[in-house]
Amino acid sequence: MPYLPEAPIPDLKDWISGEWWQRVKRHELTVQRCSACKTFRHPPSPICYVCRSFESEWVPVSGKGLIYSYTIAYHPPNPGFAQRVPYGVILVELADGGKVRMLGNLLDTPVNQIKIGTPVEVVFDDISPEITLPQWRRATK
Repeated sequence: MPYLPEAPIPDLKDWISGEWWQRVKRHELTVQRCSACKTFRHPPSPICYVCRSFESEWVPVSGKGLIYSYTIAYHPPNPGFAQRVPYGVILVELADGGKVRMLGNLLDTPVNQIKIGTPVEVVFDDISPEITLPQWRRATK
């Protein structure tokens, strides 16, 4: 699914999530984890929602998980997505990320075949020289 120039892009210099986007650009899927209580969290946050610690670390994850939920977009939320509808937006629960869930698109799968519980794996979509998006495809193993 080609990324369209009119579509919104992430803020790569955001002081909270910028590091995560840099890692995605290197095709690394990581999750922020509290250094004090070891709680995983996503999206990145400056403070742990469990123990309120400001200390955190980035932990690599496998990029494998299950579709936890999904929706099918028939009406584009932004004009940049108008050429894509209908498309599926999935919520993936990571297999090794402490119940962390990430959003993305399920690539190469018709929307009528998206099912909760389907095993998926991350794929990195280099949409420009500056921007890479983590997307999902059905797991091959």
